[in-house]
Amino acid sequence: MHDSALAKVAALPEKSTAELKQLWRELYDREPPPYNRPFLVKRLAYRIQELALGGLSARAEAKLKALVEEEDRRLKGKLSVRKGDRPISGTRLIREWQGVEHTATVLDDGFEYQGRKYKSLSAVARAITGTRWSGPLFWGLRNHRSGK
Repeated sequence: MHDSALAKVAALPEKSTAELKQLWRELYDREPPPYNRPFLVKRLAYRIQELALGGLSARAEAKLKALVEEEDRRLKGKLSVRKGDRPISGTRLIREWQGVEHTATVLDDGFEYQGRKYKSLSAVARAITGTRWSGPLFWGLRNHRSGK
């Protein structure tokens, strides 16, 4: 990074809020938003670096644009919502239980196990073990220690 840009970024935390807002006006050519001081420092640090080194690459901007468009389609209901830590459709989950290998396939609206459709991984785990299980835990999608 250029030394002058680095010095400007390093000096940001020492500036008063009024000085940060004035710098915002100079760098963004508009009024600062009504957010807190740490927000201003972070955004100004980014802007200083952006002006000194250049902004995002064309590839990064294209990726961001694609992600925004995908999220818009998802919000408008034109794209399926991926629920939590659920794997994408078509994923095959394999688990060995009491010496037998079991395979379940993730569907758009549930799971397939031995030719039968289930609503949840927990239901599949119950079909295999005969007792109640957390499906994500049983299939190794969640760490049993952290709960994630």
